[in-house]
This record gives sequence, structure tokens and C-alpha cells, in this order.
Amino acid sequence: MNDRENWLRAIEFRSPQWIPCGVALSPLTWHTLRENLEEVVLRHPLIFKGYRKGSTDFDDFPPFYRAGERRRDNWDCVWYGTISGIEGVVVEHPLEDWRALDSYKPPDPKKFSERDERDWDKIRKTVAEQKAKGMLALGEGERLFDRLYFLRGYENLMMDIATDDPHLPKLIDLLLEHELENARLWLDAGVDCVAFHTDIGTQNALMISPEKFRKYIKPMFKTLFTTCREAGAHVLLSSDGRLLDIVDDLIECGVSIHDPQIRANTLDGIEQAYKGKMCVDLDLDRQMFAFCTPEDIHSHVREAVERLDAPEGGLMLIAAVYDAGVPLENIEALCEAMEKYCLEGRHPDA
Repeated sequence: MNDRENWLRAIEFRSPQWIPCGVALSPLTWHTLRENLEEVVLRHPLIFKGYRKGSTDFDDFPPFYRAGERRRDNWDCVWYGTISGIEGVVVEHPLEDWRALDSYKPPDPKKFSERDERDWDKIRKTVAEQKAKGMLALGEGERLFDRLYFLRGYENLMMDIATDDPHLPKLIDLLLEHELENARLWLDAGVDCVAFHTDIGTQNALMISPEKFRKYIKPMFKTLFTTCREAGAHVLLSSDGRLLDIVDDLIECGVSIHDPQIRANTLDGIEQAYKGKMCVDLDLDRQMFAFCTPEDIHSHVREAVERLDAPEGGLMLIAAVYDAGVPLENIEALCEAMEKYCLEGRHPDA
């Protein structure tokens, strides 16, 4: 069974042969650990499939990841880098003043992504090649709730929602129209799944009340995600923070898979709200990686699998290593634990 078929089986509760999993390494982590990290990566081809020695430049930080640099994206938001190797933050918001809304134009998705130009002929060719090779074809659905506060500024948007500002529906409609066009382009390209980003949670709760979510954000989600599902594609929604209060809403909107953070949502909360209802791409506890032992990590992964896995599927795991202070042995432990509890018996070429 190839990666694509196994991933689809996991998300569709059709008994995958293994639990899809991965370790994401930030440019800062590569820059800090360098050749020593590369040796770990090379020892774990099941986790870092296809990685070749020397393919990473440890000192090459991508745009928007460079300390001290200001860059404007295609939405006219200005980003500032605070730490090299970690994505910067938006510091200038094009719709900070509502008077700019009437004349504001989002980027044309036929030509531009958030930060780059797009070549749809090339994208369609890549999607076809990925599927032919047994690889998952994933479309870039871009940002949703976080796009709103990038455009308006976080405090402004919170006040807009709290006071039911009359401009807010127009802004949401503008975003929805753009995202529908963008999603349809990816659907026409034949992707298996469209991935959206929407950071809407804090460590303890939603950024807005569930009632305000259902009034302003849920209708956008439902229109957009239903469009994808009716076209035969899955919907991956990535959002940090505690979202337990709206999991049923996300399912109703058509979300196929979400990546709940284990610390914010708790293992008990995730088991109760998600298991058997929607596929979980479990975001392991990155806040412990720098401070725990390899044994702690093995226990962490084992408990997550024991609690959330089922023969029919519905579970994936991701470990996001962003901190420069994560010990090398803990990164190796993440790989070893995933191989043991998620990938046991799988061959590197499978």
C-alpha cells in the first residue's frame, strides 16, 4: 500500500496499515543542530522519506523567516522577522482603517499565493505526478480566521466581533469569495485534499465565543468546506489552541481532519470530542520537547496511540520541533517512538 492510499484510509476510517506520522523541523532547528541533526534524519528514512545528505543549507533562512527584515506579502500585509528561522509576525495591516475596505483588492489566486507567484499549468502537472507515484496531492487553501486579523489587526478584529461592527460581514465575504476561487482552482487540479489554516484558539479557549464563531465564521467555513467535499476532496483544517467547544461545528462544516494540540485540548478532551467522529492529526506536545527525557517522549507517543488509535483508523501524528533548545536525543526519540508505535513493520519503500 502506498502513502496516498494509506492516508486516505486513515482519514476515511477504512483501516489503514499504519498510522501516518511525521516530524517537522524548523529552519531554526536545522541552523542550530546542523550536521548532527542531518545524521538523525538520515537514520530514520521512514520518517524523512527521500531525504538526501547535503540537501539542506543550514544557514539559508527563507523569506519571512529572517530577523530584522520587513517584507510585504501579496495581501499587502507587512511582516517583521524577530528570530531567524522562525516565521515573522504581521506588523502592518492594510485594513486597519475601515475606510480602505471599499478600494481593497485581494491578490488574484490565478496568479498569486500569499507570498509567491503561481503557475497553474505546473501545479496541475505536479498533482498528476504525485498521484501517479502514490503520493498525496494536497491543495493550499490558505488562511481564514487568521487572515482576518492579519488584514485588520488582532485588537481591531476582536473589537469588530465583540461589537458586531457592520463592516465585518463585507470583510468576511471578501475573504470567502477569494478562498472559494482559490479552492476551485486546486479542485480543478485534482487534489485529494485542500488544507486550510485558521489559528482561532488560545491555550485555554477560543479567541472568540462559540456564539460569535457560529455567527461570523462558521457560515464561511461551511460554504467553503462543503464546496471541497462535494467536489470529492477532503478538508484539512489546521488551527492551534483549544477548539473543543466547536469540534461538532467543524464536523458539520465538512472538516475531514484537524490537528488539535494535545496540551491545549488534553488527551481526555481529544478522545471524547474527536475519536471516531473526525480524523485527528495529533499535534504532540512541542512545549515539552526541550525539557523532557527521551523516555518521556516514548511514553507520550505510546499513550497517545493507545488512547486515540482504532483498527478502523482516524489517527495521525505530527511532532513540530521549532525550538532551538530541543536536545538532539529528544528528536531521535520522537522518530524512534513513531517508528515503534505508528510504523512497526513498514518497509522504507512502502
